[in-house]
Amino acid sequence: MLSRLMSGSSRSLEREYSCTVRLLDDSEYTCTIQRDAKGQYLFDLLCHHLNLLEKDYFGIRFVDPDKQRHWLEFTKSVVKQLRSQPPFTMCFRVKFYPADPAALKEEITRYLVFLQIKRDLYHGRLLCKTSDAALLAAYILQAEIGDYDPGKHPEGYSSKFQFFPKHSEKLEKKIAEIHKTELSGQTPATSELNFLRKAQTLETYGVDPHPCKDVSGNAAFLAFTPFGFVVLQGNKRVHFIKWNEVTKLKFEGKTFYLYEKKIILTYFAPTPEACKHLWKCGIENQAFYKLEKSSQVRTVSSSNLFFKGSRFRYSGRVAKEVMESSAKIKREPPEIHRAGMVPSRSCPSITHGPRLSSVPRTRRRAVHISIMEGLESLRDSAHSTPVRSSSHGDTFLPHVRSSRADSNERVAVIADEAYSPADSVLPTPVAEHSLELMLLSRQINGATCSIEEEKESEASTPTAAEVEALGGELRALCQGHGGPEQEQVNKFVLSVLRLLLVTMGLLFVLLLLLIILTESDLDIAFFRDIRQTPEFEQFHYQYFCPLRRWFACKIRSVVSLLIDT
Repeated sequence: MLSRLMSGSSRSLEREYSCTVRLLDDSEYTCTIQRDAKGQYLFDLLCHHLNLLEKDYFGIRFVDPDKQRHWLEFTKSVVKQLRSQPPFTMCFRVKFYPADPAALKEEITRYLVFLQIKRDLYHGRLLCKTSDAALLAAYILQAEIGDYDPGKHPEGYSSKFQFFPKHSEKLEKKIAEIHKTELSGQTPATSELNFLRKAQTLETYGVDPHPCKDVSGNAAFLAFTPFGFVVLQGNKRVHFIKWNEVTKLKFEGKTFYLYEKKIILTYFAPTPEACKHLWKCGIENQAFYKLEKSSQVRTVSSSNLFFKGSRFRYSGRVAKEVMESSAKIKREPPEIHRAGMVPSRSCPSITHGPRLSSVPRTRRRAVHISIMEGLESLRDSAHSTPVRSSSHGDTFLPHVRSSRADSNERVAVIADEAYSPADSVLPTPVAEHSLELMLLSRQINGATCSIEEEKESEASTPTAAEVEALGGELRALCQGHGGPEQEQVNKFVLSVLRLLLVTMGLLFVLLLLLIILTESDLDIAFFRDIRQTPEFEQFHYQYFCPLRRWFACKIRSVVSLLIDT
């Protein structure tokens, strides 16, 4: 029986699992791993497949069975982290945006960062004013279809491709004009480099927004960038704190705390899991961008003085070490396989690799995703889906990095239209009604749909009963289990109870320690005086001595039993 169990255990340990990783160009890499394989093993396999040496900027993202996204930890088992049934599906994404992407050593690294920022532009995470948006889109066209050719590119050719959540005819003409007149002769590598240089100047470069609420219950987006911590609220950047000014990050339940030298910022995440993910992202970003050496990394705890909380330690190299290591790379530049963009008249989809999908103008939506493609896009950005851009592309972001130079400027206008968290608070959709939920969320939050949207969604509009049921679930999801004020009261009561329990426990321990020291043979005046009191003598003969004899008898019986066996 023992040999059978051992053989079964060894077979379990040797079991192989299939893993599929979705890359930045929407291709897939499939491999098999052992049950106890660490995240670092899978990541190294992937980087070897991509011929990538500057790999510290990237990571692997996955969504757990509770629809919460995570970054794969390289020091832990892949199977234990995913907690889902194989085959496993993950995504390869940029985890730490380079502070200066144009300074990256190898072209393959810049190309991968280019693909990531192109995704950010499409999903609305990278917001910009109209002139910048047109220039960025023109760089993408030049990089992927080459110079303008009247024979291949008829009038309105730029409208066949999707660069942003929303387009306007004016913006499309501007994109085509720049592509025709200003970018001729640029190679794909040059266009991608110019794209990165322009994107890096935008306020929302590197922003992966986490939806939260402030202490007043107002919606806000929290994000970590190469330059510091950012809070986006309404149409303003209400906080920008440089990394060297952040003294501590902490979370308790759904409450996230950021300590600066003078203030403490408090925000509430949708779920405790989302709050913990936010905290871990903050710890990793602060360590990566702030520290000089990885030897300075310390294990961080979310606990207070008396209670144990979550502990986390960043396990990678820091930005300065990565740059120093990149400077030492000496090899022939690896070949990059780029393919031109092929317009398609198919239904709206998301393609961020070497191709950009296109859709007819009459079928454009505020969010250009089908149900199946929306599954992947929101899974890629679950709990931090981008906000909607302006309706006709009139103004995406009238504020560039010039405001970042002023460290004292905490509030800056980032857009004419306020950020809407309606789509971002939704969990990763797994049901076939994901699109209806997104449209419904916009109706609940007062957002209007275009005529095209209404026509397209009319055929699949849920019934009144379904709308009411889904609306109730969505409101419950958005509002949580209570307002921030109620959560603060509950946390205060819990803190008081914890303090009382800790005080009582300390007093009990001190009492036991006093009894042991008094009953010992220590010849100290204080203990001699206690031993001579009638109360102590009564306690000694009536309670302590019988209890000591009972323990001694039990210990002897256990020892004799062990000897006999």
